[in-house]
Amino acid sequence: MVLVERRVWRAARPRLARVEQAVVPRLARAARAVRPRSGRFTTPQLTGVAALLGLALAAGLVTTAGPWDSAGQRTAERDRATAWDREGGADHGGNSGTTGDAPAPAPSAASVLAALSVATGDTGPKTPAGLTHVLDPLLRDASLGPRRSAVVLDVASGRRLYAKGADDALIPASTTKIATAVAVLSAAGPDHRFATRAMLEPAGDRLVLVGGGDPTLTAREKADGASLRTLAEKTATALKQRHVTSVALSYDTSLFAGKALHPIGVNPNLAEVTALMADEGRADDATSGPADRVPDPAADAARTFGDLLERHGIKVSAPHAAKATPHARTVAFVQSPPLSAVVERMLTTSDNDIAEALARQTALATGGRPSFDGGGAAIAAQLKKLGLPLKGAHFGDGSGLNRDDRTTAGLLTALLATAGSPAHPELRTVLTGLPVAGFTGTLSDRYEDDAQRFGIGVVRAKTGSLTGVNALAGTVVDTEGRLMAFAFLTDGSMDQTTARAALDRMAAALAHCGCR
Repeated sequence: MVLVERRVWRAARPRLARVEQAVVPRLARAARAVRPRSGRFTTPQLTGVAALLGLALAAGLVTTAGPWDSAGQRTAERDRATAWDREGGADHGGNSGTTGDAPAPAPSAASVLAALSVATGDTGPKTPAGLTHVLDPLLRDASLGPRRSAVVLDVASGRRLYAKGADDALIPASTTKIATAVAVLSAAGPDHRFATRAMLEPAGDRLVLVGGGDPTLTAREKADGASLRTLAEKTATALKQRHVTSVALSYDTSLFAGKALHPIGVNPNLAEVTALMADEGRADDATSGPADRVPDPAADAARTFGDLLERHGIKVSAPHAAKATPHARTVAFVQSPPLSAVVERMLTTSDNDIAEALARQTALATGGRPSFDGGGAAIAAQLKKLGLPLKGAHFGDGSGLNRDDRTTAGLLTALLATAGSPAHPELRTVLTGLPVAGFTGTLSDRYEDDAQRFGIGVVRAKTGSLTGVNALAGTVVDTEGRLMAFAFLTDGSMDQTTARAALDRMAAALAHCGCR
């Protein structure tokens, strides 16, 4: 037996070394990326980093040993882990479904789930009675307000483990973005990109900047999306090759329809929704969160483009709005990152501008009208195609800022389960884009008290907040390595801070309890 174990170890060592070489640098980069502004981690965050490192190395051991249990049968979560590893998603797995230009896939969570199961023992699923005992007192917290609903289901089996008001249609706030993400990915595909074009009219002296509805377009020197600077450089080169050194500049925003101003009116949480904008129309250097916005994002982007052309030796007139004719020809273009990456960015930072653009892109991909109402209708129609429970649901926008939006906890968990299904690898970034408790996005500064710390690194969830409304929907890995989807919707709270803390305690309880 000892000789056999030694031979297994000698065979495993090279693979473990490769796992360590691949995983540890990525974890180090992740740790640097999420380092707090103070430059020092809190104790819960350090605990989370240490746990993630241990899980990654455990994943290597499980991969080496093989995914079979002692009886020669795969457990349910290992079946799902294997399916995920095979199917992949836009950012995970060996076959991600994205183009060769996309970043190299990150290590999949599949082996981590299998490793957890081996480490803690496969002791069977949570029971509804066990979860009721744990969650009922937390859901009764007065800070959540008078209206509340909750659903928890096991993603591998689809079995609903806990439900209170599962079909009650409440205001979802930004958890609406989960529906928007599922709809646009299923309609357009994870590899789809949005193009912004410079088009020259036949006479050769009129240039049209044509918006493609790309919410990532930026004029900043460091581009985190399609670069307006690159487009200007490429356009100037193309014009000079045609011996054109002076143009009349116009801009075309006709791709989108309807009102540009959101029903809530002028608001620092989003700009007017237009097919052409740079840096989300922000009037400062912020890249996320509330900010003052320019009054006409399309005109502002066109003026910036004209200035950039001037720097490259092209004389440009003051831009005006005008649609490109059918005879205009593209001389240069830039593209957004793949849709999968855009969706991840939207979910992690709860970006309203991206969400509204993606609602309209869903309408365009399905033959609908790319407006607020048309985008909402397209989201609902696409979710209906997927067989999701839409009773009581209404989408007045793609971001969740509209208080007329309605959804149910049952629908949100169904969306998350569908995104985790091996049948829908195109939706995987709906899960990978969710903020990680204690580390990224809108959950980076949460899960800091003792009751919440069990959720650090294992709760991934989309937040939702409007006046009186607080929501949390996402996934959690429990102590046996099972993936559960949950959704908590509440309305009528008078204290947002305490309500958020109560929701975080509920998600952390899912991660910590055995709930037999």
